[in-house]
This record gives sequence, structure tokens and C-alpha cells, in this order.
Amino acid sequence: MPKLSNLKNSSRYFMESEEETIRLEIKTDPEALRKQALWCGIKPGMRVLDVGCGTGKTTSLLYEMIQPDGCVVGIDFSETRIFFAKENYGKKKGIEFHLGDFRESMKDLGQFDFIWVRFLLEYYRKEAIDIVKNLKMSVAPGGLLCLLDLDYNCLNHYELPVPLARILPKIMNYADKKYNFDTFVGRKLYSFLYDSGFEKIDVELMAHNLIFGEIKDKDKFNLSKKIEIAAKKAEKLINSYPGGYQQFSSDLNKFLFDPRRFTYTPLLLCKGVKPFSC
Repeated sequence: MPKLSNLKNSSRYFMESEEETIRLEIKTDPEALRKQALWCGIKPGMRVLDVGCGTGKTTSLLYEMIQPDGCVVGIDFSETRIFFAKENYGKKKGIEFHLGDFRESMKDLGQFDFIWVRFLLEYYRKEAIDIVKNLKMSVAPGGLLCLLDLDYNCLNHYELPVPLARILPKIMNYADKKYNFDTFVGRKLYSFLYDSGFEKIDVELMAHNLIFGEIKDKDKFNLSKKIEIAAKKAEKLINSYPGGYQQFSSDLNKFLFDPRRFTYTPLLLCKGVKPFSC
């Protein structure tokens, strides 16, 4: 098992709330995830590590893609979500979940053909490159490390009212400085792999949270919850909004639920091969 010495600090997760397990379950799009995993090179028979596995839904989808004969391990620092994952997804042969700190050595778990790191590094701006270098030790020679994350997070919208357009960048900048978030981590993923000595690096760009027309219930819940958490943690900024939090929430909901609105976030996918010489 990975060491748990820094688990308490790891659990200072920006999106933590009583409803985070529900949000993660609802927002995970199986079709999009399968498309992303296929681009990354997942194949039947692989041994896979899902880093920051959360509720285990993603781990379960990856498990389906590596059958027959593949196996997958999910690791996360949240006791609540690891318990949920074990109860809901961990009862099949070849799938297991561990509570642990992915910033520590994971050599006790062995090495993997394919390591999946999706929507994780954005929460570790200062430690991101060290996390990647640590994960390299868990990649088998010739294996793949796959980094997937957002760029310009929560900031691509048309046509925002002027007060919202002014305050959203301030909220994200506050999250970056105060909570170690990284609004622009997507553009850094290639350099993380390059600087860590990976070979045959490839990059793909896709749209995430591409929303136009009538908003789907899952997108409504996910975006509303993200904004709610961010607003609570940037309370002083929100209080400076004309009309305070109530007006901020009202203006934002009006925008999000307007079928004329257009919103999206760039998703960067980067994969690299660990050299056999390592």
C-alpha cells in the first residue's frame, strides 16, 4: 500500500462537499471517457492504474475496456469515495481500490501498462510535476502515462453579462492562489511528460462541457455545484458583486439556463511512453 503520511493534507480538495460523490457520479460521461481512453491507447489485457479514481465509475469503465484478462487498480485519498467505489464497483475479479496518497511511492502496487490521470492535476498546481515524476516509477517500461485535464477552466462563455464576465476570472485567479488550483493546467501537460523523460509524446485537443441549446440536467447540476463551491470559497469577491451572492447566483443561473448561451472548456489529452532504458 502507498504511504498515508500526507493523506490529511491531500484531502484539502477544492471541490470537497457533502454532494461531491453524487456530482462525480453524475458528471462522468461514459461515451466521452471511452473515446478519450481509446485515443490514449488502452487495450484488452492491460494492467491499469486510475489515479484519483474518486467514486470508481471511471475505473469501472476502464475495466470494461481492458477485458478479457485486464485488471485495474483505483487509488484516491477520500475514505468516503473509496468506500463508495468498493461497494458499487469493486466486487468483480480484476478490479480493486486503495486509499492512498499518489504523491508518495506506490511501488507496493507494482507497475502498470497504462496509468490514467484525468481531472486531477488541476487541483495540485504546485505539486503537479512532482506527481508526474512519481507516477513514472509506477509505469512499466514501454507503458503509457496519460494526462487529461482542462485549460482556461470555467472561463469560456458567450455572451456573459458584464458583471459576470468581470468576476469569473477573479474567482478562478483566487482559487489558483489560495487553494492551489490551476485554471490553465491543460497547456502544461505536454511539458510535464517531456520534462519527466517520456518518449513518443502525443497531444490531442477536445471540447469538454460543450453546452448549447437546452442544458442537460447533469450539466446543470455539475456547473451549478462547481460555481457554488467556488463562490463559497471566494466569499469576499462574491460579496463585492453588485447585489451580492443572491444576484450573482441569479445572473449565473439565468445565463446557464438560457438556450442561446454557448459555453465550453478545452480538454487536453497527452500521452507518453516510458523508455525501456529507465
